[in-house]
Amino acid sequence: MASSTSSDLTLSVNGEKYTLTVDHRTTLLDALRERLDLTGTKKGCDQGQCGACTVLVDGRRSVACLQLAVAAEGHEITTVEGVADGDRLHPVQQAFLDLDGFQCGYCTPGQICSAVAVIEEHAAGWPSAATADLRPEAGPPPLTPEEIRERMSGNLCRCGAYMSIVQAVARAAEANGAAA
Repeated sequence: MASSTSSDLTLSVNGEKYTLTVDHRTTLLDALRERLDLTGTKKGCDQGQCGACTVLVDGRRSVACLQLAVAAEGHEITTVEGVADGDRLHPVQQAFLDLDGFQCGYCTPGQICSAVAVIEEHAAGWPSAATADLRPEAGPPPLTPEEIRERMSGNLCRCGAYMSIVQAVARAAEANGAAA
């Protein structure tokens, strides 16, 4: 039951509805991990700088450690647990496995969620800081390693698996029909 410092809310996570009472200060990350037992999303820096807690909110990347759970109500949240299609891995997940896009695996859930959004953003024609030609008629830039690195720059890997991560994103983008 809600009090003056808490709210009853319904979160839509990975296609499921969850109703819970949370303190107004509860982050989306803590609600996912501690209240919904969705522990794939990791707590790294707790300051929005490492990307380990990246989830998708309405298909866009969000660092869950900086978003309040109450602000996520009414939005579709996708965590790494919801990226696959049943038993069939998402092309990003498969590429990470095939190309060793992880070492310790701690950052991998955030990397995967971010990569899913990167591929969608690129397909929609969104430019990045590495995009040379910003004219709309130029269309999406090639998804080069430089483009991928720039677009994934909010996700840190302390093990240094960056080369494999870039290769995995490129392979998954190809599977999605993106030009590299």
